[in-house]
Formats: sequence, structure tokens, C-alpha cells
Amino acid sequence: MNSRERIMAAINHMPTDRPAIDFGGHRSSGIMAVTYAKLKEALGIKTGHIYVYDMIQQLAIVEPEVLDALNVDTVELGRAFMLSDGDWKDWILPDGTPCKIPTFIEMENVDGDQYLLAGDGTRLGVQVKDSFFFEQCHFPMADVDFENDSFDDLTEQFAYTQWTGIAAPGSHLAMDEAGLAELAEGAKRLRGETDRAIIGLFGGNLFEIPQYLIGMEKYLLYLGLYPDAIKRFSQKLTDLHLANLEKWLGAVGPYIDIVLFGDDLGTQTGPFMSTQMYRDYFKPYHSQLWHRAKELADVKVQLHCCGGVEPLLNDLIEAGLDAINPVQISCDGMDSQLLKDKYHDRLCLWGGGCDTREILPLGNPEDVSKHVKEQLTILNPGGGFVFQQVHNILAGVPVENIIAMFDAIVPIKRP
Repeated sequence: MNSRERIMAAINHMPTDRPAIDFGGHRSSGIMAVTYAKLKEALGIKTGHIYVYDMIQQLAIVEPEVLDALNVDTVELGRAFMLSDGDWKDWILPDGTPCKIPTFIEMENVDGDQYLLAGDGTRLGVQVKDSFFFEQCHFPMADVDFENDSFDDLTEQFAYTQWTGIAAPGSHLAMDEAGLAELAEGAKRLRGETDRAIIGLFGGNLFEIPQYLIGMEKYLLYLGLYPDAIKRFSQKLTDLHLANLEKWLGAVGPYIDIVLFGDDLGTQTGPFMSTQMYRDYFKPYHSQLWHRAKELADVKVQLHCCGGVEPLLNDLIEAGLDAINPVQISCDGMDSQLLKDKYHDRLCLWGGGCDTREILPLGNPEDVSKHVKEQLTILNPGGGFVFQQVHNILAGVPVENIIAMFDAIVPIKRP
């Protein structure tokens, strides 16, 4: 099998010649740039630069040489864009490592704190001195009369949250004729250059975007107070997402294999909401998006959804979901064997391969190797599984543990 065949077999619940592997195929299966620099050094890879493509999470582009060494079967659509040196500018990571960031990123430094800026200079997020992430600091709709607002200005408000207003390669292109043409051209070129499965990150968040606009505490409160307004908001968002989905998949649909949506519906101990709340407020709208995606292109639908979401999985499957990540096995109800037994023929478990909460950062290489092999024994048989460490590899994770993780799947190809 080549990489694309391996991924598609896994997502179609068919056996594979070896475990399918995702690393850096989307913005929750990657690695922070400060750790990526150390991984490259440990692998003996001296070419290239450290490119930070996701400023908020400080994620590095995983370069082809690293993908090859680690036997990775996926690539993110964003790798088709910003391919010239002029698309990047110099920056310094919090640990002093030099890196490159997109030229369209605008920031200001205030007494050592870094602020991400909107086009008009509004401060959207802050990276406090000596920290490794940006935290959102501006919520443009925090003071709206939620129960009675028309939500007609959502498109304009998207520019004023860090998660919807700060672009990454690919998403920096406008949804106009020129931007869509460039999207199509880049996607077609990438398709011709790789046999890896291509993941297109669309987003389409319904539960999270209101939190970015309003604030998490208020939005969770409004779920209980204003059911009619919540449904109206969800439909407004869905209509906007559907309009963009039509354009976006019209451009890239022939060239990608998987379209990735996002909505973190879970906490450490279970879903944010009752099953009935999910069915009332979000399931009909997820269904509209996911089924439309499959009508527009020959793609599989994947959802990035953190937390203990097992009580929602049947509904997510009914809404049209093919694969879920990151399969957060440290959460209540997310036991690997339980998930495999209940969903092995209906849902691809894209993740759960290595716990990133305790084992990968705090164990030793022997702990990591043993854990990964146990997870593979449970999750890989019969297909329906793609290996991904539970979430992004963070700053401070020992490089020897990362190498042990990949070596336990398929031996690393060292230069």
C-alpha cells in the first residue's frame, strides 16, 4: 500500500499492511516549533528551517524529510501554499530558537508580551512573556443582547477573534475568484506531488465559534437560558459555513481525501452538554454541513473533537461523521477497548495512539514504547484506526520519547 491507500483503507474499516500514521496532517496532530527543532536535530536532519504556520499554538510545519523518516501517511492541504522565501519572515521562539513565520502575521511587543493584531490594530491574542501560546484577549460580541440579536454581522465579527481572524497557509486566501483559483491550483499541484492522503481543514465550528465571539462562560450560560436564540445562531453559522463550503470544495474537492471540521464538545469528565442539548442545538446543523460536503466532493468527513465525548458518538455518526480525533483516552468514558468494541465498524478512531497528557511528556522511552504497542494491539486490528498521538506534542516533551513513540509503530528511517 502507498500512504493514501493505507489511510483510505483504515478510514473504510479495512485491514492495512501496517498502522496508518498521521503526524502534522492537521492542527491538532502536530508539534510545537520549540520541540520540532529538537526533533530535527535528533533525527540528524539539517536542511530547511523551523516554519511556524500556526501562530496561536506555535505549531511547526513538519517538513517532507521528517515525514519520510517517521513513515507518515498524511499531509495537510496548507503545505501547497506559501512556498517561497518571500512568504515568510524571521521571528524568535520563546526559548530563543530562530524561526520563520508568515509575512501576513502582524504583532506588537508590549513590555515583553506579544500581541496578535487584527488588520485595524485590534489586539486579538496575547502571548505573555516566557509562555508558549497565545491566549485570546478580545471577544467582539461579549456585550450583545444575545436573546434578541439578529446575528447578521457574524462575517464582520470573525475578523476580531484570534481563532477566526488569524490565518494559516491556505486559509489566508480570500474566497473570491482569484483566491479560489489559487486554492485549486495549489491543491492540484500537491495532489500530483504526493501519495500521502491530503487533509483539508475547513473548520465549520458551531459550538466553538460562539465562544470565540462571546466568551465561553456566557455562551455556556446561554445554552440554558435562550434555546431559541442558540438555534438561530447555529443556523446563521451553518448558512455562512455552507456558502464557504460550496466555494472551498468547488476549488479543492477533487484533490483532497478528507475534509476536517472542528468542535470541541467534551471535557475531561464528559460532554459539555447533555445528549438532548446536542441533538437540539448542534446535530441538525452538523448534519447539514457534513452531508453537503459529501455531496460536493468524494471526501470523508472527520471531526476534531476533544474530551470525553463517547455519549455523543452515535449522534455524530448519524449526522454523517466518518472519523473522529483525537480520541482522548485519558478522559472518562474514552477507554480504548470500549471504543473499539462499540464503534469499530462505524467510526474511524483517528487518534488515541499515545497519551499526551502523562505518558508522552512524563514517562520514559520504555513506558512510551510499551503504551503505544498496547494501543496498537487494541485499536489497529481490522482497520478503523489511524495512529495519532492524542494531541499536539508540546514544549518540554523529551525528544527520546517522541522517537520511541514512532519507533514502536514502524521503525524510523534515520538519515
